[in-house]
Amino acid sequence: MTTPDATTTPQDKSAARASWREAMAVYLQPRVLIVLFLGFSSGLPLALSGSTLLVWMRESGVDLGTIGLFALVGTPYTLKFLWAPLADALNVPLLTRAFGRRRGWLVFAQLLLIAAIVLLAFTDPARSPFYVALGALLVAAASATQDIVVDAFRVESLSENEQAAGMAAYVAAYRVGLLISTAGVLFLVSGFEAWGSAKPNAWTWGYLVMAAMVLLGTAAALLATEPEQSKQAAEATRGESSFTRVVNAAVGAFTEFLTRKDVMAILAFVIFYKFTDAFSGTMTAPFVIDLGFTRNDYAAIVKGVGLAATLIGGFAGGFLARAWSLEACLWTGGILQAVSNLAFAWLAFVGVNQWALALAITVENFTGAIGTVIFVAYLSSLCQSPLHTATQYALLTAFAAIGRTYLSSGAGFVAQATGWPLFFILSVLVAIPSLMLLAWLQHRGHFAELRRAAG
Repeated sequence: MTTPDATTTPQDKSAARASWREAMAVYLQPRVLIVLFLGFSSGLPLALSGSTLLVWMRESGVDLGTIGLFALVGTPYTLKFLWAPLADALNVPLLTRAFGRRRGWLVFAQLLLIAAIVLLAFTDPARSPFYVALGALLVAAASATQDIVVDAFRVESLSENEQAAGMAAYVAAYRVGLLISTAGVLFLVSGFEAWGSAKPNAWTWGYLVMAAMVLLGTAAALLATEPEQSKQAAEATRGESSFTRVVNAAVGAFTEFLTRKDVMAILAFVIFYKFTDAFSGTMTAPFVIDLGFTRNDYAAIVKGVGLAATLIGGFAGGFLARAWSLEACLWTGGILQAVSNLAFAWLAFVGVNQWALALAITVENFTGAIGTVIFVAYLSSLCQSPLHTATQYALLTAFAAIGRTYLSSGAGFVAQATGWPLFFILSVLVAIPSLMLLAWLQHRGHFAELRRAAG
């Protein structure tokens, strides 16, 4: 029988070690590290107008139907492509001159985000749900604006051999930001209550701390360098008026993309690929609370224990993106993130058991991170012009947000009608449209065209 040593030469082993060293070293490149911190800044606000806010509302006695409708607060993530041409074409007074167009917009968006989170911190879900919705909408709008610029900065600043590492670092840091704004906030609220604060005041202080943490992203923007592609695009449009630049950015982005082969199938795939995650994820927080777990259980297990799985899954997705074809990665991520929802259906039967919750969350976070990294890689591959990177990527992520915002808005009513076990089984089945579209696009040669365009 042939042993591994008989077929593996010392040169092969040395090359493998070098390959692993190169794969790890790329994560320490300055541009990748900047993207990592910007990923944290992008992930931080999403839960503040999403799952964390839902826990706050549920504790305040808001009914499940209303909580489910709060998914509509994510509308700015869907419509952000409408103002993305402004980030591609316009300068921010003072900030652009000091830092460049991309970095100036980054700082501007982060200042808006801090102000919006502070405003939301002083609302009261029990007494004024309208003002809570307004504050959450402003947070989502500022967050969506930041995402527009961060996505363009990431696509333009990373070289081809840094893209996979940058995506993995971005997604991992994004999930850490989510962890801080969920588990971190919940622990802070519990801590403030233990120190004598009333519950409404404790939630206010928790959100104010999150507003301060946005400054980490601001620091990353200040330490970064302006992408060369952004400088070239700015130079190419220097003689044009602001109105002309905005119109050209908008028209050019939409025309170039919407004239592609099978564009409707591409957009449908973008909408449905993460829908299975969004549909179940919208109700994860109420599910855990309703099952009988405490707020601290939710913070420590759902967000704390899941961190390691998220980080490992993110970097696993990065390695897959470097080693496998894009379509193979999309198949893997799509199937894994759908099947993982069965872990919650199983948990619904098990009941209150910390080990069972930890296992379900580990499975969900690991597979979800793989799917997200691969999906970000796919979206990035569709953006091929520095003149309208922000607009095209915003258009794509806006379509992706349709599943999370509109299609998922009825998840609470489905959960009420079916019960938790059947709800999570149904959340697996909603992945079928995306897998059918993936098969269609692969058959039509879509991914081979993307490889040819990348050169």
